[in-house]
Amino acid sequence: MNAGKTIIKDGLLYTDEHEWARVEDDIAVIGITDHAQKELRNVVFVELPGVGDKLTFRKDFGYVESTKAVNSLLSPVSGEVIEVNSKLEDRPELVNIDPYGEGWMVKVRMTNKDELKKLLDAKGYAELMEKLA
Repeated sequence: MNAGKTIIKDGLLYTDEHEWARVEDDIAVIGITDHAQKELRNVVFVELPGVGDKLTFRKDFGYVESTKAVNSLLSPVSGEVIEVNSKLEDRPELVNIDPYGEGWMVKVRMTNKDELKKLLDAKGYAELMEKLA
């Protein structure tokens, strides 16, 4: 799906703060959207939680620093971090290059799948993007 040159992937869930989650059983893979990485421009540093850390729905779990700004990351789910994308330590630009692929940030074992109902599907996120345009 493509809303005004911003890539929006079907099959993901989105926050209105521009994070995404790909749900695989009780695991959510989390990153930032194409829109978010374009707004940030050149990502130079990503601060992420550690394995075992607990995330809370819509609360900060780290930040992304670019040459333009520092932005907090808000978790689309609650749960425990089971994996962190260590590639981002040396190559934070992967967030810009491939935000839905190699630029993923954390994998979380969800503790409350009902929170997923509060997220947007690709169509809902595309509608949000149209309003912001």
